[in-house]
Amino acid sequence: MRIVYTRPRLAARVGQLGRSISRDYSGRTVDVVVMLESSFLFAADLVRAISRPVVCHFVRSEMRDIRWEGHDRREIFFGSPPSLRGRDVLLVDAVLNTGVTQDFLLKRLEEGRPRSLRLAVLFDKPEARKVNLQAEYTGFATASKTWVGYGLGSKRGLGKNLPYVAAASLR
Repeated sequence: MRIVYTRPRLAARVGQLGRSISRDYSGRTVDVVVMLESSFLFAADLVRAISRPVVCHFVRSEMRDIRWEGHDRREIFFGSPPSLRGRDVLLVDAVLNTGVTQDFLLKRLEEGRPRSLRLAVLFDKPEARKVNLQAEYTGFATASKTWVGYGLGSKRGLGKNLPYVAAASLR
């Protein structure tokens, strides 16, 4: 593994994001919806860097391959979204890759009629996008690499506890 984002670099960028979010939500409470599992460390550091009142909510996505009427489909399931009517909502995820999962959840959250709804991600991989979606807050625009560390793990789940982010070997 090759370390690409050191602990100080991550901390500095997350601090900058927190200041931007704090400025944009001046005088308001932020309802942060955290996508589990890969974004838990990023989200923890980010909410500590926001100087506005914060209410945290957690959601977990589950992808299922199903066969329906003779066709293979992949579906995304979420638990019930929190009640966010009239609230200022920030969805936080670690990686914006194809955007399909985040787009689906943003649409579900929008059904609850929040006052505002924005997306914050640590890593954006725009060349992999399959839907028209951009995050309002992005830590780093990056190439389509597999990252390990800072909550991101290998296929076996290893490496999430590393205090840095490294480019993972795909072996």
